[in-house]
Amino acid sequence: MPDQLVQFLGSLAAILVLAAIARGFRLGPAPVLKDESEARRAADEAVDGFAPLEIALDAWGRGAVLSDAQGRILLLRPHGTHFAGRLLTARAEARVEGETLVVDTAERRFGAAHLEVADPQAWVQRIEAID
Repeated sequence: MPDQLVQFLGSLAAILVLAAIARGFRLGPAPVLKDESEARRAADEAVDGFAPLEIALDAWGRGAVLSDAQGRILLLRPHGTHFAGRLLTARAEARVEGETLVVDTAERRFGAAHLEVADPQAWVQRIEAID
């Protein structure tokens, strides 16, 4: 019985150490935007003071495109356990693949985002109009 107790406590300690390591590296499930208020909060974290007037949330919560009163367009996409955002520049490219809006920021390290949003073609036009 004591050997089983030692084995149990050792296993429990190993699990707790692994959980602490995962938390330290911020490993975990992919983040999800549940509603516009979460998208607004993530946008403000990405670009201080960004106040979106229009928000297109991905149908699965995997990101969003947002525009503000200045005509800027912000792309939010998952990065680890939170969302990263980029203001799109004239170098950004957008296209529609099926029902999906594909936005490439032209930043190699940020990559492209695939979002299922309402009226993706309208967002393509807005992104193409950035100067």
